[in-house]
Amino acid sequence: MVIFFLLFLSRISESANAFSWSFFKILFPFFVRAIGDFGARRSPIPFIPQTRRKHHRPILHIFLEDYLFLLHTSIFYLHFPSHITTKIKKPPFQTASFLFLIRTRYNSFMTKKVGIGIIGTGFARKVQIPAFLACADAQVVSVASGSIENAESTAREFGIAHFTADWRETVSHPDVALVCITTPPILHREMVLSALEQGKHVLCEKPMAMNVAEAAEMTEAAQGTGLLAMIDHELRFQPGRLNAFEMLRAGEIGKIRHAKYNFRAPHRGDASLPWNWWSDAAQGGGALGAIASHVIDSFQWFLGTGISSVSCQLQTHIKERKDSGGAMRNVTSDDESNMLLRFADGELTDDATGLVSVSMTEMPAYQNSIEFFGSSGAMRIDGRGELFIAKTGDTEWREIETDLGTAIDGVPDTGFSRGFRSFAPKIVEAIRNRETHIEQAATFEDGLQVQRVLDAARESNESGCAVNL
Repeated sequence: MVIFFLLFLSRISESANAFSWSFFKILFPFFVRAIGDFGARRSPIPFIPQTRRKHHRPILHIFLEDYLFLLHTSIFYLHFPSHITTKIKKPPFQTASFLFLIRTRYNSFMTKKVGIGIIGTGFARKVQIPAFLACADAQVVSVASGSIENAESTAREFGIAHFTADWRETVSHPDVALVCITTPPILHREMVLSALEQGKHVLCEKPMAMNVAEAAEMTEAAQGTGLLAMIDHELRFQPGRLNAFEMLRAGEIGKIRHAKYNFRAPHRGDASLPWNWWSDAAQGGGALGAIASHVIDSFQWFLGTGISSVSCQLQTHIKERKDSGGAMRNVTSDDESNMLLRFADGELTDDATGLVSVSMTEMPAYQNSIEFFGSSGAMRIDGRGELFIAKTGDTEWREIETDLGTAIDGVPDTGFSRGFRSFAPKIVEAIRNRETHIEQAATFEDGLQVQRVLDAARESNESGCAVNL
């Protein structure tokens, strides 16, 4: 009724027309507020694609303002007789101009790149930054490091506008939508909580935290925020692993009886490598957190069930290293982690067991393979996602042709960069579409479950006994 009254006023005179539009603008905010979150489900603008009708009040406000102004002016100038409209001063734009304005504002909103803030210049510099820069809709806008020299050199290498030695500046940067935390685990909790408090999406490196208590606090903080809160288990996104994931669920090798993981990286067998946080258990260093966390997540993701029992033995082979000042320091973290596991029964498992060998000192070459042995066959996935299968009675593995994804140039092709190159665009797309879930991505809840196994493994190593979860 209000709209019709305003249109009636617009017919009287030019001044009445101006008054009607001014009054219309006054009522507009109340109209938007009344609509509320309706725009998250359905757009009032018919030419907005259905897949993009997930944006809330900021963009809804823009569209409704232009749309209703278009409605007001177009009805007046297209419906009323020309002998009336010619006597009234026309607005600055015609109907077509308003359509163009609406489309332009919409495209501007949708083409804004996702701003990414990086904390840490190790793995992030080698893998995460190049992977995000390969995404057309992403922009790394800030990088932080405990070393200002590392932050500056990383920024110069990749053309990042802002760098800092204070991670808080990156978290609070107004253009940062996603905070990537690639620091020693002892720093994860504080950084995650700060990012979530400021409304930023989070991608946190593994292990998630120093212990279950920290991981639980981080998980609780993320709940109900509507933000992406993820652990960087990027191996899930290797095309070969995704293929294997579906094959296991299709019953390709039957019920799983046993799972085996062998990880070998010989580089830390070099005693001349300097002491750093990786050598310090108090900072979260060691093979159990860095590598076994990936192993545990892989098992639980592939099998769709948890680990019910763990027996663990940790070992430190290189017991001393020189620090940056040349002094010898004790290595308190493990460089070898061995585990015996039992899995909870599930759709894919029946009284299944597991065996894990993780070594950062064994020679001669890098190896990262996971094997599943089922009631009607076996499956193996290697480091880059190469997929093999053997049916009951076969004497050799048969390779399944599969896409291996894309590696990042300039870093060893261990398979991790291939996984992250596939993961990064999904993160960017989800943030642009305001989605709160990415299919197959490891959540904070997943990270918490992994942390429970890690804590149980440390308890088992100390006690010499298996620990039930």
